[in-house]
Amino acid sequence: MSRVALVTGGTRGIGAAVAKALQAAGYKVAANYGGNDEAAAKFKSETGIAVFKWDVSSFDACAEGVKKVQTELGPVEVLINNAGITRDAMLHRMKPEQWSAVINTNLGSLFNMCRQVIEGMRERKFGRIVNISSINGQKGQMGQTNYSASKAGEIGFTKALAQEGARAGITVNAICPGYINTEMVQAVPKDVLEKNILPQIPIGRLGEPEEIARCVVFLASDDAGLITGSTISANGGQYFA
Repeated sequence: MSRVALVTGGTRGIGAAVAKALQAAGYKVAANYGGNDEAAAKFKSETGIAVFKWDVSSFDACAEGVKKVQTELGPVEVLINNAGITRDAMLHRMKPEQWSAVINTNLGSLFNMCRQVIEGMRERKFGRIVNISSINGQKGQMGQTNYSASKAGEIGFTKALAQEGARAGITVNAICPGYINTEMVQAVPKDVLEKNILPQIPIGRLGEPEEIARCVVFLASDDAGLITGSTISANGGQYFA
């Protein structure tokens, strides 16, 4: 029987590529999303992947959402924590709500989601958790103290939970994408992209969502059982960690 994989933020960008790659690899996939009903409906229509709407920053919403996924598809054995937001501002101008929104969505969601599935994974002696962090969680980024803190926190969370889950057959790993060719990066003015961003990337191009997805599919597989607590830097050589 196919394993069930749940991808948060799974109907657009990197999350959509991950959901489709897991589906192609034979998983039964559930894609969570937070607010864009139109994009989610289009994604479901094009892929046939089940979509579920809830706010990953809410523990209760995650409990209810995961319960619905497991009722419809079966126990979640693979969890991809991909959902994330930005609320950029220099710290001296950042409002408390900008800080809280990013920390609660990007980092708080890891607790909210993992807590729903970890007991079942321990009982079944198998689990795969992959957290999508960021290059900016490794090196920091001006104007993103909230985002960088949340993504650095994801790496620490990954390393700690990996130690807790290892004896129970649960692996927990992080992937830190660099600049990926998604809607967010496409919105950057072309001259800024060509003059300021691409010169920082040794391979000379943006990454593609599908390249991150291939990393996820490997880490989710039985073949990756030796790898836990690790961070994969998928950034074209922009930053070595």
